[in-house]
Amino acid sequence: MTERNGERLAVAVDAFLAHARHGRGLSEQTVRAYANDLEQLVAFATARGIDRLSDLGLELLRDWLWDADHRGLARSTIARRSSSVRAFTRWASESGWIASDPGVRLRAPKGASHLPRVVSSDQVRTMLDGLAARAATDDPGALRDLAVVELLYAAGIRVSELVGIDVRDLDRGRLTVRVLGKGGKERVVPFGVPARDALEAWLDRGRPALLASAQAGDGRAAGDGHAAVGGARNAPPAADALFLGDRGGRLGVRGTYRIVARLLQDLPGDGPSGPHTFRHTAATHLLDGGADLRAVQELLGHASLGTTQIYTHVSSARLREVYRTAHPRA
Repeated sequence: MTERNGERLAVAVDAFLAHARHGRGLSEQTVRAYANDLEQLVAFATARGIDRLSDLGLELLRDWLWDADHRGLARSTIARRSSSVRAFTRWASESGWIASDPGVRLRAPKGASHLPRVVSSDQVRTMLDGLAARAATDDPGALRDLAVVELLYAAGIRVSELVGIDVRDLDRGRLTVRVLGKGGKERVVPFGVPARDALEAWLDRGRPALLASAQAGDGRAAGDGHAAVGGARNAPPAADALFLGDRGGRLGVRGTYRIVARLLQDLPGDGPSGPHTFRHTAATHLLDGGADLRAVQELLGHASLGTTQIYTHVSSARLREVYRTAHPRA
C-alpha cells in the first residue's frame, strides 16, 4: 500500500476500526473502546486545526492525554487512551498510511497531579532573551518566533486564536489585539510593551522580507502547517495574516507547535510542550502578581469561572513547594 499522507484523520480512524473488527477479529467491546477513544482524539485535533493524519504529531498526542489528565479523568481511562492511540498510529505506520509512527514514544502522564505545566518567570525571561538575540540578526524567522512567543505569553491566547489574527486586528497604539475564541466569540486582549516591540520588529523587518522571499520563489504564498481553523490548506491568506510560515503563507497550528516545542523541550518539568503552556504560564503569573480572578477569566476568554480557578490551585501548589524547600520548620 502506498503512503497516504494527505488522508483525513477521521478516514484513517474508520479504516483502522474496520481492520480491528474484521482483519484482527477483535471483540466488539474492544472495538467500541477504540472507537470512543479515537473519536475524542479526532475532536481534540480538529479543534486545534489539525484534520490530516500526516499532521498528527507526538506533541499533540501528549497534549491530548495531558488535557484528559487535568480534566480529572481516571488513570485507567488515560492509560487506555494511550494504548488506543498507539495501536492506531502503529497500524497506520505499518500499513503505509504514514511514513513514521508518532505514537511510538507516547506514554500516559505519570503521577497524580492534574495541574497544567507552568514555566517559571526566570525560564521565560531566559527563553525570550535567547530569542531576542537571534532576532537581533534580523533573520525573518527569528523575528517571527520572538513575536509569536511574546504574544502567546503576554496575551495568554490560544494557539488557534494566534494563527487566526490578521494585521488589522492589532492595535499597536493601544497595545491590544482582537481574537476570535471558542464558539466564535470575539474579544480584545491587552499585551505589553515587550510584545509590542517584538511585533513591530516583525511587521517592519521580518514579515515583508519573508513574504517577498516566498513570492519571489514561486509567485504565491502557501500555507505553513495548517491554516487557521476554517482556512484552506495551501490557500494564500498571507496578505492579511499577522504571522507567516516559512513558505510565506499564514502560520498554522502545526507550525506554531514546532516553534514552541523546540523552546520547551529542554526545560525541566513534566507536561506538554505546546503553545498552551504559555497560556497556562501567563494565567498563573498574573494570579501570582495579584490579578483578580475574574479579570484573568475575561483575558483568557473562559466561559466559566470554574475553568479559570485551576490556576489558583497552580499558584497554591507552587507556594507550598517553595514553603517546603525554604522554611526551616516545613
